[in-house]
Amino acid sequence: MTPARCCIAALSHLSLSALVGSLFVVIYIGGAVAAALHALLTKSDPRSAIGWIAMCWLFPLGGSLLYWLFGINRVVTHSAQALPNEVERNYGRAADGGNSALAALSRVGYALTRLPLLAGNSLEPLHNGEVAFPLMLRAIAEARQTIWLATYIFQTDAVGQRFVAALHAAVGRGVGVRVLVDGIGEWYDWPHVVPQLRRAAIRAERFLPPRLIPPNVSLNCRNHRKLLVIDAQQAFMGGMNLGGREVGGSMGRRMTDIHFCLRGPIVAQLADVFASDWKFACGEQLPVTAPPIPVDQTQCRVITGGPDESVDKLLLVILNAIAVAQRQILIMTPYFIPPPELVAALQGAALRGVEVSLVIPRHSNLRYIDWATLHWLPALVERGVGVHLPPPPFSHAKLFVIDGEYAHIGSVNLDTRSLRLNFEIAVEVFDSRLCRQLGEFICEVRDRAAALSPADLQHVQPLARIRNSLCWLISPYL
Repeated sequence: MTPARCCIAALSHLSLSALVGSLFVVIYIGGAVAAALHALLTKSDPRSAIGWIAMCWLFPLGGSLLYWLFGINRVVTHSAQALPNEVERNYGRAADGGNSALAALSRVGYALTRLPLLAGNSLEPLHNGEVAFPLMLRAIAEARQTIWLATYIFQTDAVGQRFVAALHAAVGRGVGVRVLVDGIGEWYDWPHVVPQLRRAAIRAERFLPPRLIPPNVSLNCRNHRKLLVIDAQQAFMGGMNLGGREVGGSMGRRMTDIHFCLRGPIVAQLADVFASDWKFACGEQLPVTAPPIPVDQTQCRVITGGPDESVDKLLLVILNAIAVAQRQILIMTPYFIPPPELVAALQGAALRGVEVSLVIPRHSNLRYIDWATLHWLPALVERGVGVHLPPPPFSHAKLFVIDGEYAHIGSVNLDTRSLRLNFEIAVEVFDSRLCRQLGEFICEVRDRAAALSPADLQHVQPLARIRNSLCWLISPYL
């Protein structure tokens, strides 16, 4: 090749490299500007906005891509609507009983949900899968009209296969069966359950499944609700997924958990939540029936949370409950990565003389969550919050009890994922008998470990403190 041709080839190569480099810079700057502006205008938390803006500029292309994949809420669902005024008049009486604090909580719940507080319900606590699963399977076997089941994880082990068989038998009897499994939760077990359900002639759908065509980039928004509604008359809900890890085995118990059986008018609100999720997942409108007749005296209301119009609803209810507590706050949660306002509320309650007890596992199934949690504990312990870390087995129970008169049950963990990213469900309970029973259970677990003292938290090794702080730093994204 002549020198002239060599020069031309070199110049062409340089021009191409310069063009590619310029194109990269334009895409990087354009993507970063667009993503940063979107975060600036849509994020309600300045910490979240600052974090995403920094990521977009510090990580060329990658930061903007992560923001478009995980930082934008694209999920729009229809929240459960208030029941007719006639039902509200019959079952929506205020839960005051002369207690102004409970009356205030009742008003807060209605203002946030527009759902009435329903009297006439019964709730039965079910401890661990050995108790809950046989009752659920029996209810499925006795169903005559409809079975609506939603779960985050549906394992295909021996326990899961019993549910598949029971649902298949129900289909054979002519029962209308609908099963909704979270699109990410299904990947916790192999083989996946949805293909097995469909082979068994069971109508099964995935909630926001990950896919490339058409693309689904709402990977951070999961349906964490666990709900079984039988014939619109009976429901099971709480913290349990479906599978063998919820029961003890030959190697001992891996975890403990709590579920609930509910009867009465509250079942209509629970059914409405499933119907809304089902319509979002596949477009089918399920029939909504009239509320069941009263069966007992417990007053309840469903509260949903999620990255749609329900965002912050659960947190606001919890903060108001803490604010009106007069004697005792009992919290049991498997994961504790609280927003700062929740930490401040617990500190304030302890400072005004309320007994505040936080019961969290010494070791959960997610070590990085444990490390992030450890970063928060000194601020709570120093202000008088009793923090207890019972030994194994790992407790997956989620309970929140105020003054032995008010409680939350359901799927909600006290972490950012549950309170802002996941679709969650809780039932607030106004019933002193049941609330005292749940409070006694929390105290029984609490008393297996002494409360942490400030001295217990002072002797943390520097490397461990750095590890805990780093996990805390990224905790909004865990």
